[in-house]
Amino acid sequence: MDQQIIDFGVSIAFAMITPPPSRLIMGRCEFPVLRQAQSFDPARFLRFRVTNAAAGWLRRDLAEHLRAWPSLFRFDDDGVALSALLGREAERTAALAPVIARLAAEGVIAGWRDERYAVVDHPEAPPLAFMERAAARFFGILSFAAHCNGFTRRGADTLMWIARRSPGKPIDPGMLDNLVGGGIAHGYSVRDTLLKEAWEEAGIPPALMALATPGRGIQVLREVVEGCQWERIYVHDLELPPEFQPSNRDGEVAEFRLCPLPEVMDLIAAGELTVDASLVALDFLFRRGLLRVDEYPEFRELLR
Repeated sequence: MDQQIIDFGVSIAFAMITPPPSRLIMGRCEFPVLRQAQSFDPARFLRFRVTNAAAGWLRRDLAEHLRAWPSLFRFDDDGVALSALLGREAERTAALAPVIARLAAEGVIAGWRDERYAVVDHPEAPPLAFMERAAARFFGILSFAAHCNGFTRRGADTLMWIARRSPGKPIDPGMLDNLVGGGIAHGYSVRDTLLKEAWEEAGIPPALMALATPGRGIQVLREVVEGCQWERIYVHDLELPPEFQPSNRDGEVAEFRLCPLPEVMDLIAAGELTVDASLVALDFLFRRGLLRVDEYPEFRELLR
């Protein structure tokens, strides 16, 4: 995976944010999302293997659909393996395509994107195959996403822009989200994805988005309705001018809200943000001293 941590060549000095007095009085805030992001029981899954590489996690009930292709998928004690007769990436990609298309036609896989994801067993590995993005969670492959916290200052206050996902989104429709975020399709770097999503989702021009600074990498492994989310999220922050007003251009955002940071904490605690967006916003809050990371060992686990 190229450009895991992007240096935009710009350094922004952040002032330390004073934790709101109410939060200090209340003490440790509970964030159920920290457990949800790691809610994974290996007993419910089979390893999906490609050329002996552990390339994904197939939930047992979903894996049964693959028995319709006995010459392509081999079930054994170690999981489900793609046929070893497929010796090259192009052959594996070509063999998987009609399987995924049929599962989509049958409603087993939903949310077709016409985007390709690489099948890899770790970020720096060469692709073992490519598949339609909508199938990523069915096969539980390692995927990648780039998100950005958009924030602004008004006097002594720091506020964060929060977006509401369109009700037509295939995953987490209607939930609250970061200002910018998206999966990294094949052929795109982290930087490419941020620039693309920033313009499409919030109308942030490339010159402004180029001022974003990297946060940390967060890894999620959890069971979801579609199967398994095994994803590495690259976090970024962007300070926006006080007069900036986001404008959605691709129809994937229903509204924007500018929230004080204590309200962002409350929204995360209440489960109103998506899991991904919650973790990205929490990374911002931890790095800027509003929350103490030593009080949240579950978050430290996500950074490993």
